[in-house]
Amino acid sequence: MSKENIDNIIKNQHIFFNSGATLDISFRIKQLRKLKQLILSNENIIFNALSKDLHKSKFESYISEIGFVINEINHTISHLKKWCRVEKVKTPWIHFPGKSYILKEPYGNILIIGPWNYPFHLIFAPIIGAMSAGNCIIIKPSEISNNVSKVITNIINKNFSSSFIYSYEGGIEETNLLLSYKWDYIFFTGSNTVGKLIMKKASENLTPVTLELGGKSPCIIDENINIKTAARRLIWGKFFNSGQTCVAPDYAFIHKNILKEFIEELKITIKEFYGTHIISSTYYGRIINKKHYIRLINYMNYGKVIFGGKYNETSLYISPTLIINTPLDSCIMNEEIFGPILPLFKYDNLSSVVQFINNKPKPLSLYFFSKDNKKINFVLKNTSSGSVCINETLSQISSPYLPFGGVGNSGMGKYHGKYSYDSFSHKKSVMEKNYFLDLKLKYPPYKTPISFIKKIL
Repeated sequence: MSKENIDNIIKNQHIFFNSGATLDISFRIKQLRKLKQLILSNENIIFNALSKDLHKSKFESYISEIGFVINEINHTISHLKKWCRVEKVKTPWIHFPGKSYILKEPYGNILIIGPWNYPFHLIFAPIIGAMSAGNCIIIKPSEISNNVSKVITNIINKNFSSSFIYSYEGGIEETNLLLSYKWDYIFFTGSNTVGKLIMKKASENLTPVTLELGGKSPCIIDENINIKTAARRLIWGKFFNSGQTCVAPDYAFIHKNILKEFIEELKITIKEFYGTHIISSTYYGRIINKKHYIRLINYMNYGKVIFGGKYNETSLYISPTLIINTPLDSCIMNEEIFGPILPLFKYDNLSSVVQFINNKPKPLSLYFFSKDNKKINFVLKNTSSGSVCINETLSQISSPYLPFGGVGNSGMGKYHGKYSYDSFSHKKSVMEKNYFLDLKLKYPPYKTPISFIKKIL
């Protein structure tokens, strides 16, 4: 598409937004219902695209992509009228008679840039929030997951007016073109490196942003646990989508008293989940492209492989891999792994592990397995992360009642459920007063003693 064409689409979106059509809540709900039906009617096409790009099974594709989005739409439709209500607040007595309230209004024209690892879910989840708040939207799906990108573009561009929402496909050049425009809000999901570039570009126009980034999400395994259940939950969270999940456990510290037993249970669990010939499993995915495949293969050099370590370049397959003896200052411990390699470490002092985590950039998520409430509270109070999940992995992101987002290097801004609506809404403060009473003491010439002002304030 030429620059002239995208110019016209953005111009028409401004015109449509300024018409006030998106302010109507019934319009927003209608569009959300339409989107839901389009997703349901294209379910098999979406399944096929996810399989081609990431070798995702239908089960994983549904619970982490399609089903997640449908649940988000249902939740939003059910609660949207309540979220849109005028929020009444108190008025200080010195402003009597008067009233104060907060109006929720859309920002205007929104740019959403999505990633490749959950290419359907991580485009449509913010779209739902932007639509529910009454914005006009241009989306840029990831060109790396090109099959899903085409499906998204067909769903959007063939069924919605480009004046309301439009999908613009392309790579770095197209992304840079979109970022050259002035937006009212930018929502980006991706790497920390690209997030910094997005924020720098947005700052030129003082455009607010939500940055959903990543980082190294640590996992701590206490000795006081159910070993079998903890192992199952760790393996599921780590190797779901072949480890290509922003909140996947990146590395694990295991208490020395259960180290050998826990590692053996991890091995047993991997075989139980994916079989002994994992490359043939229909439940195990693939690496997105050769660039990331090579990066991950190189990571295996930073430690001793104790399970897995098998790979096949033709099919971009890397088996679930456990490694030990990884140097804490190696690149694998300073870069997000984002793949099916799990470094394991032994510990005997929880405070030392917490100190190690706190010396790193703040993670997107933190996982702690323990039955000891004192230790749980210690970890919660002495670490900072976007989210925490106790005795489980990944599940904290599936609740529409919990805000999802990072802190520090792992991102800024929150979404999911009402938090998506809030992210794409400007809260406008309003105070109304009548002419019944007018305090003269606030007007010049000022004759009221400061001592009296101090008392009344």
